Amino acid sequence: MPRVARVAPGGLVFHVLNRANGRAPIFQKPADYGAFERVLVRTGEYVAMRILSYSVLPTHWHLVLWPYGDGDLAAFMQRLTTTHVRRWHLHRHTVGHGHLYQGPFKAFPVQTDEHLLTVCRYVERNPVRAGLVRHAEHWPWGSAWVRARTEVSAEKPTLADWPLPTPPDWSAFVNQPLMDAEIEACRLCARRGRPSGDASWTTRIANRLGLHATLRPRGRPRRAADATR
Repeated sequence: MPRVARVAPGGLVFHVLNRANGRAPIFQKPADYGAFERVLVRTGEYVAMRILSYSVLPTHWHLVLWPYGDGDLAAFMQRLTTTHVRRWHLHRHTVGHGHLYQGPFKAFPVQTDEHLLTVCRYVERNPVRAGLVRHAEHWPWGSAWVRARTEVSAEKPTLADWPLPTPPDWSAFVNQPLMDAEIEACRLCARRGRPSGDASWTTRIANRLGLHATLRPRGRPRRAADATR
């Protein structure tokens, strides 16, 4: 991975995701994906948000967002998910027929150095790992597709500049498989809501945001007698 200097931009970057209830398909045809992208664009007209990377897959989606100010992430995501769920049910005449998502969206902060590159690469490679396409830029409902084109429809999300330089060979870099350790690190942060960064940054951000529990090992604490065996 290219070495990138850490920067201290105004505000934190977040990896945000959600999955369908029971992992049932949410997006079954191109119109479903397009509808979500349009809601993403319209939401940005009410709550300004920098979209760094994204990927929409049949049963879930990933967003890498860089809010402008405190409270923007919650406001943006509440409007996005509420609008999408309402329109999804209205289109299918299933209003009142259960939950679309398995729960509230998950979000965790990402350090703006190599960790951000790993997360964006993880997000943009999702369709490849899922076996949907051979190259990330061939998946029409993700930032890799948008990034590979000079002109896109106004119904596609506009990608913001990153808080660090984009590697010049980014497309080729995205299409290289991630190491197992990188994938597991992204998945662990997603499962636990744990900040993604080096040890000192992660501890500092966890203290700042009250995320101490996400750093603790899962399971019951070991008894003192067991710890000495």
